[in-house]
Amino acid sequence: MLFALRLGLLRGWAEFRQTLTILSELGSYLLNSVIFVAVLLFMDGNEMENTALFGTGITQATLAMPGVLATMLVFGGIVSMAQLLSTDREDGTLLRAKALPRGTQGYLVGKVVSVSLITLLSMLVILVPAVLLIDGFQFTVQGSLTLLWVTALGLLATLPAGAILGSLFTNPRAIVGVLVLLLMGLMMVSGIFFPISMLPEWLHWVVQVFPIYWLGLGMRSGLLPDTAVVEEIGESWRTLETVGVLGAWALVGLLLAPIVLRRMARRESGSSLEERRHKAMQRIG
Repeated sequence: MLFALRLGLLRGWAEFRQTLTILSELGSYLLNSVIFVAVLLFMDGNEMENTALFGTGITQATLAMPGVLATMLVFGGIVSMAQLLSTDREDGTLLRAKALPRGTQGYLVGKVVSVSLITLLSMLVILVPAVLLIDGFQFTVQGSLTLLWVTALGLLATLPAGAILGSLFTNPRAIVGVLVLLLMGLMMVSGIFFPISMLPEWLHWVVQVFPIYWLGLGMRSGLLPDTAVVEEIGESWRTLETVGVLGAWALVGLLLAPIVLRRMARRESGSSLEERRHKAMQRIG
């Protein structure tokens, strides 16, 4: 197991460094971050009218910022992880890793490391200019520590889910289409860009089952002043509940992801790879 862990850490760091040297790949990862920064700067100065936050100095940009970071975590941990794993399955990378001792475990650890690092980089590209240029953030030592543990727990909650979905999908293009639509719909009703109190009460119970709402709540507790808590459920940041839900998703995902990946890897063979390549060529043709 230690060999697989060491192999995965080295593999993940090498993949991350390679991504930094390829401008097209790096640009594709960071483009959304740059767009989000531009949107936040455009929203800066617009107060939250018709809410309890009006007059508190909390602007639309300030309130949207935690949701943007939560979005980057969700898309990085789930969509990117699933797409990369499905792509590696289609082009034979996973099959080659399977041939090595502890190769499947090392492959999974490597993907977790590389996706985590590029996701953190994407978040920093948003966080640093936003904190420097947008007023209203409560960027304290306690808030910084909150951001760190929410981010770490968020990655643990989303990356295994992405690995599981990537193991189930054989077509990387289907992942982009299906997952993005589902996640965007879930985000729209999770209140990560605006107070959830603006949504019907029955939706509150639905969205609290998923980690997206709790990621947004945790980010808000780390970045916003305490006056913003009036728009939250129960007027509380619910830190223990945030840890509990995200921790539960992380625990279930970490238990299931290696099992699903191993079963998927056992079904991989040269003939199945060739069959997928043939179908891919037919789609292209």
